[in-house]
Amino acid sequence: MTATTRTALQIRVEAFTFHGETTPVLSGAAISATPGSLTAVLGGSGSGKSTLGKLMAGWLQTGHAGQFRGSLELDGTLLEFRGAPDDPRINPAEWSRRVAFVPQDASAMLSSVRATVAEELAFGLENRATPREDMLSAVERTAARTGLSDLLDRDPATLSGGELRRLAVGCAVIAEPDVLILDEPLASLDAAGAAQLEDLVRSLRGSGTGIVLLSQAADRLAREATHWTILDGRTVTAAGAPAQLAGSAELERAGVIGVGGPGVLGPRAIAPSVAIGSSVAAGVRGPGPVPVAAPGPGSASLELRGVGFGYGQDPRRRGAPVLARVLRDVDFAVHPGEIIAVTGPNGAGKSTLLRHFNGLLRPTEGDVRVCGRSIAGVPVGTVAASMGLLFQHPRDQLFERTVLREAAFGLGQLFGKAEAEGKARAALAAVGLSGTEAAHPAELSASQQRLLALATVLAREPAVLALDEPTVGLDRHGLEALQTAVVRAAARGAAVVIVTHDLSYARLNAHRVLELTGGRLSEI
Repeated sequence: MTATTRTALQIRVEAFTFHGETTPVLSGAAISATPGSLTAVLGGSGSGKSTLGKLMAGWLQTGHAGQFRGSLELDGTLLEFRGAPDDPRINPAEWSRRVAFVPQDASAMLSSVRATVAEELAFGLENRATPREDMLSAVERTAARTGLSDLLDRDPATLSGGELRRLAVGCAVIAEPDVLILDEPLASLDAAGAAQLEDLVRSLRGSGTGIVLLSQAADRLAREATHWTILDGRTVTAAGAPAQLAGSAELERAGVIGVGGPGVLGPRAIAPSVAIGSSVAAGVRGPGPVPVAAPGPGSASLELRGVGFGYGQDPRRRGAPVLARVLRDVDFAVHPGEIIAVTGPNGAGKSTLLRHFNGLLRPTEGDVRVCGRSIAGVPVGTVAASMGLLFQHPRDQLFERTVLREAAFGLGQLFGKAEAEGKARAALAAVGLSGTEAAHPAELSASQQRLLALATVLAREPAVLALDEPTVGLDRHGLEALQTAVVRAAARGAAVVIVTHDLSYARLNAHRVLELTGGRLSEI
């Protein structure tokens, strides 16, 4: 075979079952990656995409993580798996030299022991004893390709979600692997970051790297693929060229988000154009204004007055030096029933802004008022009764043993024990998680964990909902559940603030859109 047709990586999955489970999480799948190719695996939440990617990358060790029946072939070396004790074992270090994987949770890609972005990029090369001059050159080159050149001296822990994703991609490509597997690579990226990653993928393909894209969206990058595989119900339901599958029933049933193309729902077409309380599943989907009456006059549920903040400054010491000025003289108010979107580029400080709403961060200047009262000096736990915050990384707020216990946590103190479970079950139903009550939160897919975290916020019925990048990783069904929940919360009088990198989504789903740039908010 020629270099351009030779298979660099191929997987055939008869079945993969995690230990302790009886039902396979993935079956009947076969994927190939040849040098310079782009293959897209499309499917909704829980369809098995991440499991497939981890198997291909050697992240799920057969025999250790679960039982695998099928085969893996890398550059002509075939490994057969029968789910038996004598199955072959993959050497992760050797496999990772050839196959790189960027998981959906970008932070899982990072070592967490490096002090700067530059050191994080160099970590893998250091472990391979790369000569120092070559390593420094590779770090500079990779930083330029991933938009990290101005962040090389930053602590990775201080990066935004989009910046972390670019760093994870950089760590994966710096060693120039034969195959690169990307799980939801555009999640959390602003428009500039997404365009840069798309250019990087094209460049890698041009140099012979085979790309496997795992995505819940038939987006611009997926449409550059030569082959699509659709996963639904943890198995392959269709495969072929994008032109054949773009308008297919299989893509529709899988809950894949589309952009253009006949029969494919776009990511902006998820706002229910129906009255509050009607079924999204039965209703008409289509672009349009949020179907909630505009908020009337009255006191603001949340108000920021002249808020300023800089990391490195102690708010108790007015003369302390500021290391990084993030917010500058921010005036902001949201009223009952109002949905406001805050957008802006990665690293602008959107998550920092949200953490001021409930007191996780305290302003160095100005005042934050919730339901008409200043929260200065008020404990975060007390503010939480009126302010519900959905974190950008939902695992940061999940800690209970079951989904139902997670949703019900703290409700007894708010509503009494008699009502707590009912409130929790209603919140789970509102986000489409009925039937998962007995599951451990860690067993849920990434998008289901995000919806569970949302349910824990909704169940408390706070006066203010603050949602940090709530759409990331959601398929079309998840987006519909999110939008229905937000609209209903606003209808009962909650003030809603949605932070998102996606300007188009913001314009469709909010009464007002604000942009955070240079530390200041302005309406757009």
